[in-house]
Amino acid sequence: MSVFCLVEADDGAIVEASLRALTLARGLAAGCGGLAAVVFSDVPAAELAAYGVTEVHVAAGIEGYAPQAWARALAGLLDGADAVVAAGTERGNEVLAHLGAITGLPMAANCVAASRAAEGTVEIVRQRWAGLLLEEAVLDAPVALLTTATDAFPAAPAEVPGAPEVHPVSPSLAEGDLVVRAAETSLGSGGASLATARVVVGGGRGVGSAAGFAPLEELASLLGGVVGVSRVVTSEGWRPHTQQVGQTGTKITPELYLACGISGAIQHIAGCSGAKHIIAINTDPGAPMMARADYAVIGDLHEVIPALIEALRARENGLGREPIAECPVCASSSVGFPPYVGGIIGGCGFTGCG
Repeated sequence: MSVFCLVEADDGAIVEASLRALTLARGLAAGCGGLAAVVFSDVPAAELAAYGVTEVHVAAGIEGYAPQAWARALAGLLDGADAVVAAGTERGNEVLAHLGAITGLPMAANCVAASRAAEGTVEIVRQRWAGLLLEEAVLDAPVALLTTATDAFPAAPAEVPGAPEVHPVSPSLAEGDLVVRAAETSLGSGGASLATARVVVGGGRGVGSAAGFAPLEELASLLGGVVGVSRVVTSEGWRPHTQQVGQTGTKITPELYLACGISGAIQHIAGCSGAKHIIAINTDPGAPMMARADYAVIGDLHEVIPALIEALRARENGLGREPIAECPVCASSSVGFPPYVGGIIGGCGFTGCG
């Protein structure tokens, strides 16, 4: 028996969340069978091998993302599986929920650990209440279905790489499996999802309107990131719910989260606390987000963001700029940043000052 792992890809590269799912799935498969990856697009076999994958099942005949069709394809592979693992992304959770509905099997979401107990059971630890507490539970089912918390543990390659065999799969789809299908565009971000983006530019009530997100979109594009929003923004109808960061939205784990005009309600903090670095821009120095940030810029985002964009474009184009401020740490002249940004981010060229 094998452990199957749904592997998601973005522009041909395995997303970070799926690498973490492979890490947990490999531990669950140790000593009881192989680790099999299930993919719906071209994925580098060498990268799968590095994570200990011994089999790759490549599903054909499904164009784009069709959650019920993906689940139907997984259901057709369950004869050889005793567990199915997916990343706790929007796709991973949705596909495994469909798989549970098709098969009648129970599903556990947001797992941070999984191990085998008595025959036919899997002991799990999973996040509840947006990670504020951990629940220990037992999955008692012929096949365990579980998704991994996207921010709970790092992706770790196997000590001994696998040598995967590739098996083409032609799923037997039911009527209606392809009725719901997602059409997506990258919007200049390489197709990165909010859950897996390395940079997220967040906007809150302080952005002011739907039109006010244009500079944030431009900044996210320059940084190779995506835009995220607070709950109030979706409530106002300025942006879609798919971009919401928080307890009732998406939990993010980027290298950098730039929070613009976001007060920092506890529900939002629960969604962005996995970010490695947080920079907050707000006119209110007492906003909770300012206390949570690694760097806080007290200023109007409508002035700060355009200044950042201008400076980034100048660097991108190799343009010379006149010094306009002095770094308070090393005393060198900042280039292209106003003083309130130069002192925070590092006016001497992102070398760590501030």
